[in-house]
Amino acid sequence: MASSSPCTVEEIFKDYSARRSALVRALTYDVDDFYSQCDPDKENLCLYGHPNESWEVALPAEEVPPELPEPALGINFARDGMNRKDWLSLVAVHSDCWLLSIAFYFGARLNRNERKRLFSMINDLPTIFEVVTGRKPVKDKPTVESASKSRNSTKRSIDGQPRSNPKLADESYEDDEEEQGDTFCGSCGGGYNSDEFWIGCDMCERWYHGKCVKITPAKAETIKFYKCPSCQKKARQ
Repeated sequence: MASSSPCTVEEIFKDYSARRSALVRALTYDVDDFYSQCDPDKENLCLYGHPNESWEVALPAEEVPPELPEPALGINFARDGMNRKDWLSLVAVHSDCWLLSIAFYFGARLNRNERKRLFSMINDLPTIFEVVTGRKPVKDKPTVESASKSRNSTKRSIDGQPRSNPKLADESYEDDEEEQGDTFCGSCGGGYNSDEFWIGCDMCERWYHGKCVKITPAKAETIKFYKCPSCQKKARQ
């Protein structure tokens, strides 16, 4: 293992997050470019996400065994034989598997508690498959498309309605309350308030006051994939 390889839980998670952001971008924001690069007439191609948040479609590593676990081989061969959405979903699933293999390769020397903490940090983020297909875990934070509803109108209407019988409050609502209470704006650091509009970044998963990033509820409804100012800045570098 190279001396420059990430070795602490935080370093490994940072590497995981950067590679994940790159792969999410390839399969969403840059999907047309990614699709065109996966020519079925070319040799076995792989989708790589790099620690600098860039992605690459390339041939697999030549050394055997490779320095790091390799992503799925030959993703280009199935491109024209499947529905585009199904193919992208398949690539997303394999990309999730590859990210985990990389993280736990770096984490081979972690102890049991450190591995558990690493997986917990990873598991707090939606999988690439969930981002690409639009699926979200029940207890996960809302997507950007529903941000104005779940963070503003819907959530506020729930808060504004007095409940005559507290026992009727279901567990999902209670979990949502607890999770949102720990949410802080990635710009100003302010805590979650149901009376304010919030929007979540689909790249880094941070949440922001709409006013802090100059996004109104109406504008949010027209955004399919939101990138916060920080992620936009990184993409330009």
